Amino acid sequence: MQIKDFIVDQSLKELTEHRTVVLPIACYETTINQNINGYIPLHWHDEFQFVLVVKGEAIFQINEENIAVQEGEGLFINSGCLHMAKDKNDSGCAYICLNVSPSFVLSQELYITFVNPYIQATNLPYLLLVPKEIWAKNILASIMKINQLIKQNSPYYEIDISIQLTLIWKNLIINGIQLEYEQTEMLKSHRMKQMLNWIHLHYPEKIFLDDIARVGQLSRSECCRYFKRILKKTPLNYVTDYRIQKSLILLQQSDSNVTDVAYQVGFNSTSYFIDKFRKSMNITPLAYKKYKTSCSLME
Repeated sequence: MQIKDFIVDQSLKELTEHRTVVLPIACYETTINQNINGYIPLHWHDEFQFVLVVKGEAIFQINEENIAVQEGEGLFINSGCLHMAKDKNDSGCAYICLNVSPSFVLSQELYITFVNPYIQATNLPYLLLVPKEIWAKNILASIMKINQLIKQNSPYYEIDISIQLTLIWKNLIINGIQLEYEQTEMLKSHRMKQMLNWIHLHYPEKIFLDDIARVGQLSRSECCRYFKRILKKTPLNYVTDYRIQKSLILLQQSDSNVTDVAYQVGFNSTSYFIDKFRKSMNITPLAYKKYKTSCSLME
């Protein structure tokens, strides 16, 4: 199954329900450039995410870091971490994505000792899974196995999946990472999500830098440093990019027009919206709308 659109709430928390019929997990194959945005936009969720790249190469941003992940490699992305993914060099990157509720990884009796400390650690936003490391190779093999089990839907496959998840977690914690807990890092993450939450609630309105900084309880300059450090762009550039992202869905509605969409997502000028859209998407809003309309007719 290819997830082409990520539904997120105001804080960028992904709202896609990550579960099979009876298990609190989701496992699917994703081709990055088939997403509605042409990339996997910034989001977060409570579930752990395990990734196995099966074709091409991707650049994942996790919190403040960019990580190149090649074919055959993978990632563990911790609960609550902001992340996004882009194809590298138009490689047609595809990966298996396994999202799993932390409470399902191990039994309740083992959760407090062996799972919760890893969720709370501030020095573990992700782990790069490289096959030359035995523990990582074992995790990648289990991701592949779970993907196969779900496709095959054999009797008792749910139990087999549970066994594979236990093996994944055992291999993850035996690599010996020393966990750290820094209050400043926790506060930084909390403030960033607060500011994003406010932007996603108010993006159709007029937004000033002072508004965003006030929500994060930061000065204007410190607010800019947060965004530059974590998102590699200014707060107001992020607002513009988010408005364009929201416009993509509206432009695909048959009764929409470019001017109405521009004002619905917070632009106060159609020409300014067209200019920013073209620079971001390498296509005009009208051309994008016509292209998506023709694609839907062919499906």
